[in-house]
Amino acid sequence: MRFLRYRTSSGESQQGWVLDGLIGPVEGSIFGEFQRKDLEIPLESARLQPPIRPGKIVCIARNFVDHTREHQAEVPEVPLLFLKPPSAIIGPDQPIYIPPQSHQVEHEAELAVVISRRGRWISTQEALNHVLGYTIANDVTARDLQWRDGQWARGKGFDTFCPLGPWIETEFDPADALITCHVNGEMRQMASTRDMVFSIQKLIAFASSVMTLEPGDILLTGTPAGVGPLLPGDIVEISIEGIGVLQNPVSAEPVT
Repeated sequence: MRFLRYRTSSGESQQGWVLDGLIGPVEGSIFGEFQRKDLEIPLESARLQPPIRPGKIVCIARNFVDHTREHQAEVPEVPLLFLKPPSAIIGPDQPIYIPPQSHQVEHEAELAVVISRRGRWISTQEALNHVLGYTIANDVTARDLQWRDGQWARGKGFDTFCPLGPWIETEFDPADALITCHVNGEMRQMASTRDMVFSIQKLIAFASSVMTLEPGDILLTGTPAGVGPLLPGDIVEISIEGIGVLQNPVSAEPVT
């Protein structure tokens, strides 16, 4: 099943489900009891929102060997965690803003895991039982600020630096799915989820050994090699086989 959020004609954000190009409302909680209503809205006419508003965004660095090497870094022996603020999230077709503080903003195509159940010290054997589904993320990064600061909160944390969507796919198999990123139609990144250093089960287990994972939390699983610059006027498109496509324009941030 595919869950999404969309803006209604009254301007409110509504949970929904999508099938065969049509959207229907969902009543209740997708983490508990819910009811699917009739499909009624053409997907192409809907204004999609981020499919989830997480309490926290837990991210994994250097989880693809080739990406680690392109930054002349060592492959970590255990998962390398960092956080992005929920205020960084935007939905499909919303603009990524280039902040005036940075001169080197880059894309990072990633598979995102949506947590379904609260858990601490989750075992690898139980990890997938804590997953609602999967979506697409772009871990946008101000690379110059990341390296300058020596820690990553500013470089990773700007508003609009976490595009997410277009929906949550509950029937996705993460074992071997192709991740690609195009900017203005040019291929930048391509790799399979099978190339991850640490599996999703291991990532969930490790993250939950540090912090309690809550329903709706997002786990970003790392990016392949090929990260590159984003400039105002660009269109960045990330595709994950079996989920869909997340597209966002890039603009200079309006400064008031």
